Amino acid sequence: MYTIIEVANTHGGDINYLNSLISEFEEVTDAGIKFQPFKYNEIALDDFEWYPVYEKLFFNQVEWKSIINKANLTKDVWLDLFDTYSVSILKENLSRVFGLKLQTSVLDNYTVLNQLKKLDLSNKKLIINIAGRELSEIDKYVEYFTSEFKLGELLIEVGFQAYPTDLIDSGISKINSIKNRYKKRIVFADHISGSDLNSKILPIVATMQGADVIEKHVMHSSMHTEYDHFSSIKIDDFKFLLEQLNSYEQILDEPFINDKEIEYLKKSIQVPVISNNKLANEVISVDEIDYKRTDLKGLRYEDFIHTVGRGMVRLKNDMKKNDLFQEANLEKVKVACIIAARLKSSRLKEKAKLKIGNISSLELCIKNCLRFENVDLTVLATSTTDQDDELKDYTYDDSVIFHKGDPEDVIQRYLDIIRKEKIDVFIRVTGDMPYVSKEITEILLREHFISGADYTVGKKAAVGTNVEIINSSALEKVKKHFPFAEYSEYMTWYFQNNPEHFNLNFIDLPSELIRDYRLTIDYQEDLDMFNHIENYFDDEKSEFNLKSLYDFLDRNPKIAELNSHLTLRYKTDESLINILNEKTKINL
Repeated sequence: MYTIIEVANTHGGDINYLNSLISEFEEVTDAGIKFQPFKYNEIALDDFEWYPVYEKLFFNQVEWKSIINKANLTKDVWLDLFDTYSVSILKENLSRVFGLKLQTSVLDNYTVLNQLKKLDLSNKKLIINIAGRELSEIDKYVEYFTSEFKLGELLIEVGFQAYPTDLIDSGISKINSIKNRYKKRIVFADHISGSDLNSKILPIVATMQGADVIEKHVMHSSMHTEYDHFSSIKIDDFKFLLEQLNSYEQILDEPFINDKEIEYLKKSIQVPVISNNKLANEVISVDEIDYKRTDLKGLRYEDFIHTVGRGMVRLKNDMKKNDLFQEANLEKVKVACIIAARLKSSRLKEKAKLKIGNISSLELCIKNCLRFENVDLTVLATSTTDQDDELKDYTYDDSVIFHKGDPEDVIQRYLDIIRKEKIDVFIRVTGDMPYVSKEITEILLREHFISGADYTVGKKAAVGTNVEIINSSALEKVKKHFPFAEYSEYMTWYFQNNPEHFNLNFIDLPSELIRDYRLTIDYQEDLDMFNHIENYFDDEKSEFNLKSLYDFLDRNPKIAELNSHLTLRYKTDESLINILNEKTKINL
């Protein structure tokens, strides 16, 4: 049985104690030893009751290096991570660290998680503690760490520290269900009183229930131990630990989460706080938050991310650094879908008016744009030329705003309606996209708000199904650099060609939303294929959705081949590409 010797805070901030403790346990084999590096002002705010203790427990980077080097001579070294300081200690000692652990209260600290993603953890083990978490939450975390991190192994830990934890609250009853559900190795963290005989028995019961690793708090055999001694045992008791076995059948029927676990999570969880001073009416994003323990009341991470995902990211009142978020202080930004269209097409004359099924191609585009959720208004943006006046009869729905603007500078045309309607974020669509995807748009819009990006787009989407999510402030920035934006019908270039000036967000889409089909209209072959598609939806008496469209084309390759030979000029014309690269580059 693999054991992890949990040092925790028994050292009391005394490095001599810690070095002596490591020496006492040198003869224990097939084991790891775990430390908790953190910094007081990163793990908590100064109002938290344990803040003065955290200050006392602090070791600097040089001290941690020496500690880890000494322990690594005889043990696998594990680190408990709480904050960015923890990550910095890990990074500096990565080659000597065997595994990591994240307590349940840290699982939503995306500042720490995003920094961990930058490290090579492919040969490291990661333990996630799930105390106080429902199965649906654990599902989410297992999926997240499995898909987002390249790890040597992911382990799941039950058990929590209650100074000490009562026998009935130990978490033994979870082991079977967790192991069967996730097919992962299980760590049991035993925090029962060190003076209780059960502290030597309970880990055995856990192994009988399927635990693969035992984590046990330890303390020095003779030196004074100020903290965490409640659930710690000395070297002799530790050696005796795995020799004992008794039955605790009544434990197995306890509820999955007990009240004390919930209270523990409630008190210790790191909640979002604002990372810098912000004024009322400013827009905020996830990259402007930090995570701290506090006794004050505010939105927890899940509540905050749900709010941000709905676009509620504008402050109603001023906030100072480390203020907690309150839902009453957040409001939804104004989101618009802006569709650019004209009638000057040369390859397929007046293609916006051509019928696909029973309505024009432009109206079909607008119809599908109106299906977008969390969008406040939809705009058809055309030019001030007389020729384009006719498009006012092709808005499909009375709710659509018909806007006329600069015929050549599309960015100016967009900004005119953005300023008039006070739009914060817009979804960029062109009128030659009759099958623009609601499914893709919903993913991109959510990811845009969560990431705090200036510009968001999906990767590998079929031509004509994708959209771009852009902050109005970012477009204003473009305008400052380009008073007259040449080639601004290729608005994409002004962002993707200037990654040093904008926060660009490229999203991996689900495989079922990715194909190589051409779903934009510019040639007769496009129109022919689209009418086949509309006939299919009419016959099926169903509304368009991208998965159904792909299913139809997958099953009818001859229809998909009608326009498969056609290319996009801005992707194949090297001369145009060179011009766009030059004309859209911000040169300071």
